[in-house]
Amino acid sequence: MNTHSSKDPLHGVTLEALLNALVAQYGWEELAKRININCFKSDPSVKSSLKFLRRTPWARKEVEELYLDSLEEQAAKQQEASADSPWANWRSKKTD
Repeated sequence: MNTHSSKDPLHGVTLEALLNALVAQYGWEELAKRININCFKSDPSVKSSLKFLRRTPWARKEVEELYLDSLEEQAAKQQEASADSPWANWRSKKTD
């Protein structure tokens, strides 16, 4: 049996953690603009959204896709930031 880690970026990420990350990154208003579902528009909460997403496969799929896109977005921003940093190529040197 092979015990290597999964290459699936959603592996081990709960729906609640995924939703909390999206809310932290975008906020409810932006989530509602990006994914047109009422649980993000009308009195949004993590609890009510989880209940809806667990029962609605198409909506859950859209949320998961947005999460994956947000991971790519964050990686690109980090890469840009490190390329612009004057410390990007700095190596720690031992001093005597």
